[in-house]
Amino acid sequence: MKIGFIGLGNMGGPMAANLAAAGHDVTGFDMAKVTVEGVTLAASGAEAAAGADVVITMLPNGQILRSVADEIIPAMQAGAAFVDCSTVDVDSARAVAEKASAAGLLPVDAPVSGGIGGAAGGTLTFMAGGSAEAFEKAKPLFDIMGQKAVHCGDAGAGQAAKICNNMILGVTMIATCEAFALADKLGLDRQKMFDVVSTSSGYSWTMNAYCPAPGVGPQSPADNDYKPGFAAELMLKDLRLSQQAAGSADADTPMGQLAEALYTQFVENEDGMGMDFSAMLPRFEKRSRD
Repeated sequence: MKIGFIGLGNMGGPMAANLAAAGHDVTGFDMAKVTVEGVTLAASGAEAAAGADVVITMLPNGQILRSVADEIIPAMQAGAAFVDCSTVDVDSARAVAEKASAAGLLPVDAPVSGGIGGAAGGTLTFMAGGSAEAFEKAKPLFDIMGQKAVHCGDAGAGQAAKICNNMILGVTMIATCEAFALADKLGLDRQKMFDVVSTSSGYSWTMNAYCPAPGVGPQSPADNDYKPGFAAELMLKDLRLSQQAAGSADADTPMGQLAEALYTQFVENEDGMGMDFSAMLPRFEKRSRD
């Protein structure tokens, strides 16, 4: 396929390189000066999108997505797929999909899970929203860039799935960190706690696969001074998106609200910026009940 790829940063760059390595003709654009192996660089987003069978975007937020969409949709050929892999608000995803559909394009919102390692290794999970036709056109590319793609429903459903998943992730990481800090103060050995909880009703991905306690469970960022696998500020972004969506949908999400408040405090007022989101554990270790 002829592919346009807009947004060649830490995630988009490796994703585009994997598509090029698989034999696709990839033309890319980024505001920063970048080099991506196998990718021809264009002078603008519109140039990268012109004549492409599929255009993929990986952008920081919904406002930038809307701006890029306004630039590239007129340059795209009818019947092409517009696949946005950014994590943005549901309203922006749906607005862009509506514009793309009106222009005769096949829009797909397909945010990803798996981080920078997954982008480089081609092991991402894609959560896709859009028509069945649009999903089927994009799926061969998802199979190159990732290990799993789930068609979640109509436009916006991919973003909805991503933010619901990450709201659970943020809430459960806080609970896991609180529990370890409590265990410390109760004199319970961390390894013993892990041995019990990881095989009991309290088990979770944050405990079993991404344990925030150094030296306990499988290797995780906690064993590397909390250098980010998934940065706290990115968790905060997703929690804010979840609460923005909850507001639009009139959904009661008190735990999601509290998780957003705690990560806001951690990132903006404490030392969380640039740390892994599991670094909530040393935060709780240092705090008393007051």
